[in-house]
Amino acid sequence: MNIKALIIIVSIVAVQLFFSCTGGSKVDLKVVNMKCEYMVNPLGIDTDSPRFSWQMADDTKGARQIAYQILVGKDKESLLNGEGDCWNTGKIDRENMLVVYKGKSLEPFTKYYWTVRIWNEKGESVDALKIATFETGMMSADNWQAEWISDSEDVDLKPAPWFRKEFNIEKEVASARAYIASAGLHELYINGEKVGDERLTPAYTRFDKRVLYLTRDVTSLLKQNGNTIGILLGNGWYNHQSTAVWYFDKAPWRARPKFMMELHITYRDGTKEIIQSSTEWKTSLSHVVFNSIYTGEHIDNRLYQKGWNQTGFNDKEWKNAIKVEAPTENIVAEVMPAIKNIEKIEAKIVRKIDGHTYFFDMGRTFAGITKLKVSGKRGTVIRVKHGEQLDEHGRIDLSDLEVHYRPTDDKDPFQTDIYILKGEGEEVFMPHFNYKGFQYVEVTSNNPIELTKESITGYFMHSDVEQIGFIHTSDTITNKIWEAANNSYLSNLFGYPTDCPQREKNGWTGDPLNAVEMGLFNFNSIKIFEKWMDDHRDEQQSDGVLPAIIPTSGWGYTWANGPDWTSTIAVIPWYFYLYNGDTRILEENYESIKLYVDHLNEINPDHLTDWGLGDWIPIKSKSNVELTSSIYFYVDALILSKTATLLNKPKDAEKYLQLANQVKDAINNKFLDREKGIYASGFQTEMSLSLFWGVVPDDMIKKIADNLAKSVIDNNTQLDVGLLGTRAILNALSENGYADLAWKLASRREFPSWGWWIVNGATTLYENWDIESESDLSMNHIMFGDISAWYYKALGGIYVDEDNPGFKHIILKPNFVNGLNEFKAKHKGPYGEIISEWKRTGSTVNYFIKIPANSSATLYLKTDEILEMAKTGKQTISPDGFSVIELSSGEFKFTIRQKSINKSRS
Repeated sequence: MNIKALIIIVSIVAVQLFFSCTGGSKVDLKVVNMKCEYMVNPLGIDTDSPRFSWQMADDTKGARQIAYQILVGKDKESLLNGEGDCWNTGKIDRENMLVVYKGKSLEPFTKYYWTVRIWNEKGESVDALKIATFETGMMSADNWQAEWISDSEDVDLKPAPWFRKEFNIEKEVASARAYIASAGLHELYINGEKVGDERLTPAYTRFDKRVLYLTRDVTSLLKQNGNTIGILLGNGWYNHQSTAVWYFDKAPWRARPKFMMELHITYRDGTKEIIQSSTEWKTSLSHVVFNSIYTGEHIDNRLYQKGWNQTGFNDKEWKNAIKVEAPTENIVAEVMPAIKNIEKIEAKIVRKIDGHTYFFDMGRTFAGITKLKVSGKRGTVIRVKHGEQLDEHGRIDLSDLEVHYRPTDDKDPFQTDIYILKGEGEEVFMPHFNYKGFQYVEVTSNNPIELTKESITGYFMHSDVEQIGFIHTSDTITNKIWEAANNSYLSNLFGYPTDCPQREKNGWTGDPLNAVEMGLFNFNSIKIFEKWMDDHRDEQQSDGVLPAIIPTSGWGYTWANGPDWTSTIAVIPWYFYLYNGDTRILEENYESIKLYVDHLNEINPDHLTDWGLGDWIPIKSKSNVELTSSIYFYVDALILSKTATLLNKPKDAEKYLQLANQVKDAINNKFLDREKGIYASGFQTEMSLSLFWGVVPDDMIKKIADNLAKSVIDNNTQLDVGLLGTRAILNALSENGYADLAWKLASRREFPSWGWWIVNGATTLYENWDIESESDLSMNHIMFGDISAWYYKALGGIYVDEDNPGFKHIILKPNFVNGLNEFKAKHKGPYGEIISEWKRTGSTVNYFIKIPANSSATLYLKTDEILEMAKTGKQTISPDGFSVIELSSGEFKFTIRQKSINKSRS
C-alpha cells in the first residue's frame, strides 16, 4: 500500500483468556484433526512408512506443543493403557506435528490403531487420548492371488461388460474388505447395492506403468447364505474408442477393460476366506452399449437384465470370463480423495422448443453429469447434449469444444448421452463412466415426450478434496471471482489436474503450474498431486524430457513441453513442501527434477533456452520466449539446489546453485537493459515474470518495478499478459510497492479482466480474456486462477516462511488497499486456522489476526511513526520502513488510524 504518512495507533488485544491451569484444574488442551497419509482413518494404504499428522486445539495465547508421544498397535485397548506393540516413540521433545512411522514392519491386510499425546508449553498433557486408525492393503503386488479377467480381447467391442460371482457365507462375519484393481473404470456391487459413492474409479494413470486398486469395507453388505458380487466395467482412458488429435485410441496400453478382485472375509471365529476373480466368474454384455470418457455414454434400457448383480439370477446364458494379461506388474493403492457427485444442481430454466426438443439452463457452468427422468414409448431414442455456449438462436453451440475431435462417423456425438427407452413407466438415466463441462442441456427425442424443469438434475463432480480456504470482501465482484476460481479448480480435478472438463480433459502441465498456490490456499489436494507427480515419473523419458500433458498416450513430447510448462516436475513439489512442511514429495521426485535440469543444461550450454510455448494466449503483446523459458530454467535449477540442501546433498546443492546463478547471469546479460530499466521489450509479462521469480538484481528491483507500474498505467491501467504473466503481474506489483495499482487491475470490470468475465455472467474462469474469441474459448479453465492466491497474499498478507514451512511460522504483510473497505481471508494450514481480516471505517482500519496454536508470525506494517503500541513481543523497524512485530499464537486486534494518505503512485 502506497502511503506516505501513516500514523498508527495500535491497540493489540489478546482476544482469548490466558488460562492458568495448575493443581487439579482441567487442562483445556485437545488433539484434533488426526490423519494418516493426510486422510482420516484411511483404508488400504501401501506405504511402509505412513505419515501421522495432528493439530493442537488450545486457544491460550502463546500455546505451543513442546513434546509428543505416538503409540501404534494392533490392539486399541493397549493404546489406552499407554502401550503400543508396534511403535512407541516415548516422549519426544519437539514441536513436530507431522511424523513418519518408524516402528515394526507393517503387515498387509491389517488394521492398526494409533494415538498421540502432546505436552504444551507449561508441561501439561492431554487427559483423554483420541484413537485413530489406518489399515494396510496389499503392501506388495506379490500378495495378489486373483487373476486378471475380462470378457473379450476385442478393443472395438462397444458394450460394457457385466461380471458376477455367487458365493455362500455360513458363519458370522467380523469384517470384509474388497480389493479391486481395474484397467479401465469399474463399479462394484454386492447383493445388488453399489459399493460406495465413488465415481470414475480408479483414477487415470499410464496403465502400462502403474494401475491403481481400491480397498472398500463391505462388511455390512454381506449376509448369511447366498451372496453375489457384481461388476460393471467401463473404458475410461484405457480403451479410448473415440478419436481425437491426442491419439488416445492408439495408446500403447490400449486393450479391452479388465480387472482383478479379492474379497477378504474374516469370520468371528477367526477363520478367513478369500473370494477372488477367476475364469469361474460369469460375464455378459450390459445395457451400457457405448461409453467414452471423452464424448458421452449410450444406454439401451431394453437390454437391462434385472437382478444381474443379485443372488438367484439365472445366468445360464452368460459365458465364463477369460484370463488376460496384467496391464502392468505395478499395482498400487489409490489413497486420495475420490471423485464423487459432490453437489446437486437443479435446472433454473426449461424451455420447450417443440414436442421433441427441450432446452435447460442449469444457471452455472460446472463439470459433471445430468440425470434424466423420462417416460415414453419403447424404443424411443433420446439425446442429451451438453454445452457451455449458445448460438444466435439460443441453441447449444459446440463448435469451439469439438475443434480437436475427429469422429469417424455420426454415432458418437460430442458431449452427448444417448438413451433408448424400455417403455415401462418412468425411467431414470445417468451415465456411469463419463463427465462433461456445461451449463446448458438440450434433450431431443425421435418421439414426442413431456419434460418439466424437474426432469433434468445436474451433479457437480470432482475429486472430493477438503476446502481449507475462504475469502470474503466488501466487493461483490471480487467474491464472485474467488468463487469462480474455486469452481474451475474443482471442475478440473479428477484424480489429476486437467485444463478443461469438456474439450480435452487433458492433464496439461501449464495450467496447474500457474494455479498451484491458488489450489494450496483453497483445497487440501496434496494426495491428488502426489499421485500426479507419480504420473510425471511414469512419463519422464530417460533423457529427462516430460510431455506437455500428463498422463499421455505418447502425445506431447515434441510440442508445448518446454520448461514454461513442464517445470511442474520441480515447482509443484516445491510449493507443496512450502505449504505443508513435508519433504516426502521432494524426496520422491528429487532424481526426476535432477534428470530434468541436467537435460536443460545439456541442450543449452549458453544457459538460455527458447524451448516452450511462452506466454500463452496473451491479450496483445507476445513476450520473448527465450526470456520466459530461461526464467523457468533458473527456477528449476534453484529449486533443485534448495531441495538438495534439505535432503543433505551438499555437493548437489552447490552444483545447482552455481548453475542457477549462471542461468540468471545469462538472462540479465542478454535481456536486462540497465539504462532503460526493462527486460527485453519491456512488456508486462517480461517485467513481472523477472520480478516474481527473483531474476532481477537487487540494485535494479525498484527501477524495474517502477517501469512495470508505468507500463501498466500507460496502458490505461489494463492487463497485457497471457498465462505466464497473469500469475506474475499482480504479485510483482504488490510485492514491490504497488499494491493499490495491482488492486486496480484485479478489481477491473472492463475488458480485459477477471471482472469482465463476471459482469458478463461467468460462474467459472475462462480460457481467453476475449469472451467473443473464435477459438480457445473454454468457459471452464483454471489457468488464470492465481488471482485467488493473490487475494490471500497481497490483501490478507499471508505468506509461507521458507525457513519454517507449512505455516509453522507465518509472514504477514497485509495491504489495506484504497477502494476496498472490508477483507477477510481464512486458511486451514497444517497447524490450524489462520485468519487475516480488516475493515476500514473512515480513516481507521481495524485489523484482526488469528495465529493457530504451535505456530507464530511476523507482522509487517508500513509506517513512518509509531505513537503507541501495546507489547506483543519483539518489535523493530526494518530498513525499508516497516514496523516488524513478532506474534505468538493467539488472536490479536489492531486499530490503525490513517490520518494522512497520499494518492497511490498509480
